[in-house]
Amino acid sequence: MSLPHAILTALLERPSSGLELTRRFDRSIGYFWSATHQQIYRELGKLELGGLIETVPQPPSRGQRKEYRVLPAGRSELVRWVAEGQDPKPVRDPLLLRLRAAAVVGTAGLDVELQRHLVEHRRQLVEYLEIERRDFPADGPGSGEGDRLHHMVLKAGIALETFWVEWLAESIGELGGADPKPAVTPESS
Repeated sequence: MSLPHAILTALLERPSSGLELTRRFDRSIGYFWSATHQQIYRELGKLELGGLIETVPQPPSRGQRKEYRVLPAGRSELVRWVAEGQDPKPVRDPLLLRLRAAAVVGTAGLDVELQRHLVEHRRQLVEYLEIERRDFPADGPGSGEGDRLHHMVLKAGIALETFWVEWLAESIGELGGADPKPAVTPESS
């Protein structure tokens, strides 16, 4: 995925100003594709210059707020990109590299870092499970294709966080550390 495609997706969901877009990134797309505010604003300028988005005329105001919407060329680009093939990306995780290095230089201090990661992954898992409970109740009405796809993305996040929580707890145990609290799983929440 690339930032321009993430922005096109967000703008097709709802035309937004740059500030609104960065806030939406922080609350949704940013969970799986992060970008700084500067990157988003820079990319908005490129997309506009490329004829993929345009600013929506706004009533005169002091702040000169710009709201953007996707043009037909931008929608066509997103449709093309969705159908494009892409190989899976290899895992590049600094924590895994740290474990490999610890095999050579020793594990001093590694347990603290594993514990910190475990706490963060548990926090993220709880947040994802709360979003699922709130936005996709099991007894809720049938969903349209868009809702089902949003839920599939969320379930991928839940599965990844569940993996990390379980793997980190096991790794801490392998190193002789104690798990600070039992794992949070979708079934136990």
